Amino acid sequence: MTEPRVPGGRGAELDLPCGRTKRVRAIDLGMREFDCPCGDTHATVMDVHPPERFLPEFLVEVLREAIETTSDEMPEFGTPHLMGIVTEEFPEAVAVEDVSDDGEIGCGIVWVTDFDARRLHEVIVELVVELMEHAVSHAEDDSLLEDFEAQMLDFDVSAFVDQYRAERDLSEENAFV
Repeated sequence: MTEPRVPGGRGAELDLPCGRTKRVRAIDLGMREFDCPCGDTHATVMDVHPPERFLPEFLVEVLREAIETTSDEMPEFGTPHLMGIVTEEFPEAVAVEDVSDDGEIGCGIVWVTDFDARRLHEVIVELVVELMEHAVSHAEDDSLLEDFEAQMLDFDVSAFVDQYRAERDLSEENAFV
C-alpha cells in the first residue's frame, strides 16, 4: 500500500525546484546536499541546523541583536530566517515543506534548493551582506556607509566561503555542524 501524499505528513514528498520529487524522509539531519536524477545537486537545509553552518558565530550574534523577529515560534534570528531571505529572493529555486507533524524526521521545516550546498552558502553570504548594507544605509552617518561599501569592495564572497567551509570542516561526516 502506498503512503498518502500529505503535505508535511508521513510519506510527504517535496516537489523539487527541478520538477522532480523526493520523499522528505529520505533527507536526514546530516545531509547537506544530494545528487538528483535530474543531473543537478540540490542543497538541503533543516530548521534545526544552526545558522553558524553559513556564518561565523560573531556575525550570527550581531544579527540576533540587530534583527527583531515577529514570530512567536521562532523568536530568535536563525536558519529559518536565512532561508526565508533566500526563498524571498529566489522563490522558484527553493522548495520548502513543513514536516512538524511527522515526529520521525527530527525537524519542523525542510528546504531543498536548486543550488548545491556551496552555491547556497555563497547566496546566503551575499544576501546577508546586502542586508547589512541596507541597515548601514539607514544610519545617519554617511561616512559609515562609505566605509562599509569600501570594505565590501575588497570582500570576496567565494574566498570567504572557501575559507569558512575549510575552517568549519564541512565534510559529509561533519555536515551537521
